[in-house]
Amino acid sequence: MILDKFRLDGKVAIVTGSNTGLGQGFCVALAEAGAKVLGVGRRDSEDTLAKIGKEKFDYMIADLSDPHCAKDIIGAALERYGSVDILVNNAGIIKRNDSLVFSEKDWDEVMNVNLKSLFFLSQAAANAMVAQGRGGKIINVASLLSFQGGIRVPSYTSSKSAVKGLTMTLANEWAKYNIQVNAIAPGYMVTNNTEALRNDPDRSKAILERIPAGRWGTPEDIMGAGVFLASAASDYVTGFTIAVDGGWLGR
Repeated sequence: MILDKFRLDGKVAIVTGSNTGLGQGFCVALAEAGAKVLGVGRRDSEDTLAKIGKEKFDYMIADLSDPHCAKDIIGAALERYGSVDILVNNAGIIKRNDSLVFSEKDWDEVMNVNLKSLFFLSQAAANAMVAQGRGGKIINVASLLSFQGGIRVPSYTSSKSAVKGLTMTLANEWAKYNIQVNAIAPGYMVTNNTEALRNDPDRSKAILERIPAGRWGTPEDIMGAGVFLASAASDYVTGFTIAVDGGWLGR
């Protein structure tokens, strides 16, 4: 039955940025599909734990601005659950300022979390998957700014454009190990990163007028795409970035 291919029973997933927003949505979706989930974040994920329960969810605190934490994260998943089958690189930060005055500090902070740690965590997860010998799934969270330039977010746009390209590179290299690497590009979602935009009446109005669906997205909107890319239903899909954007890019 086709619906059986979407089941994640017996799988172990790691989700970064698991304490709130889209990361929490991914955790809930993967757990509901049958996976055991290890959440990772710089703060506790007690709210996510309350939604899922201890049987399917545990979390650890890690500083994702430090790429050296990758081995600790993979090691924790192996110790607690015995395998690593799915990695969702969701954690990300954004800094806003005019490009004429954008600081090196803000540039490096964004790049370290959004790109450098994403790569080295993917590398560590892929090595575990290769050792297990049964493949796996890596899902990177890209952005509409993987396709567009944006305004006043030079490091964020650069990092998310790189995530889209890196997704293709890793997909090419790791397909022979039965590891599929894809990305999801969320549209304008109700998350911490968009709070400033949503609180600006003029910017919020302009954004909503551009979205054919006529509303901001929610964590629930990315759940289906997340389960699809984490499951056997997407075994012949790799190197692609799926936009979940209410029609923004098609406008």
